[in-house]
Amino acid sequence: MKRILVTGGAGFIGSHLSERLIKDGHDIICLDNFFTGSKDNIRHLIGNNRFELVRHDVINEYFAEVDQIYNLACPASPVHYQYNPIKTIKTSVMGAINMLGLAKRCHATILQASTSEVYGDPKIHPQPESYRGNVNPIGLRSCYDEGKRCAETLMSDYHRQNNIQVRIARIFNTYGPNMALNDGRVVSNFIIQALKNEPITVYGDGSQTRAFCYVDDMVEGLIKLMNNTIGFTGPVNLGNPQEIKIIDFAKLIIKLTESKSSIVFKPLPSDDPAQREPDISLAREKLNWQPCINVETGLLKTIEYFKKLVC
Repeated sequence: MKRILVTGGAGFIGSHLSERLIKDGHDIICLDNFFTGSKDNIRHLIGNNRFELVRHDVINEYFAEVDQIYNLACPASPVHYQYNPIKTIKTSVMGAINMLGLAKRCHATILQASTSEVYGDPKIHPQPESYRGNVNPIGLRSCYDEGKRCAETLMSDYHRQNNIQVRIARIFNTYGPNMALNDGRVVSNFIIQALKNEPITVYGDGSQTRAFCYVDDMVEGLIKLMNNTIGFTGPVNLGNPQEIKIIDFAKLIIKLTESKSSIVFKPLPSDDPAQREPDISLAREKLNWQPCINVETGLLKTIEYFKKLVC
């Protein structure tokens, strides 16, 4: 049994991770400022003697005695991270500094939830961890992209200079229950529009690609990375390597929801990547991990979740 801190623990991935870690027999401190996280995601855990909820912002120092830290705190959708870009980059950079300071004091292992956005609009496809990316440092998305890149730098330097045990996960598109209604990302947008029989909004011509990983698979990958016994720090890609065009994804959701929605096209947002697919060879080799849940199965579970919210 370990005492584990999960920052952003009331968020989408953080809430699933917190629940899984409790099931595995650990004590969890869930830290969240509820900017994008929701008490509804962890309400069923409140009262569990293995679960402690703390309202706190990681840009401020936090002190506790813990064995492991999963640093997931940061808005992850463009709608949310562009709402207050300075706050976003402070969360990534100052949050990483504060959590690394805690890890140093407690001799804890820390996992940084990085992102596929560190690759920007990639010129290499699929993206291996060795690819250094094609990121616009002054664009609308840079508060998130560059904040996460800087957090990776901090993790690496604390590891080299102070021998802190770090893990870096580059998370690709993830979906499932507990996604926010106002998330603004493709899965939640498409499902909500389809359930309401509203036109589904596709940006550009829909030929851009994404690869979607169900949240249970992602949580398994994060835990395997944290607990690997070979001292593997990463960075490592975690995501589903099965690429799909956005236009085909929209048609699939219309089919699964039995919706009457049409598809409408709007201009592509600034710096939106044309392709996004992880090379997960390293995750397979080092962690013996790959996604197990196919897209249709995961989408049906996600659709059932959203039906309860919008229907």
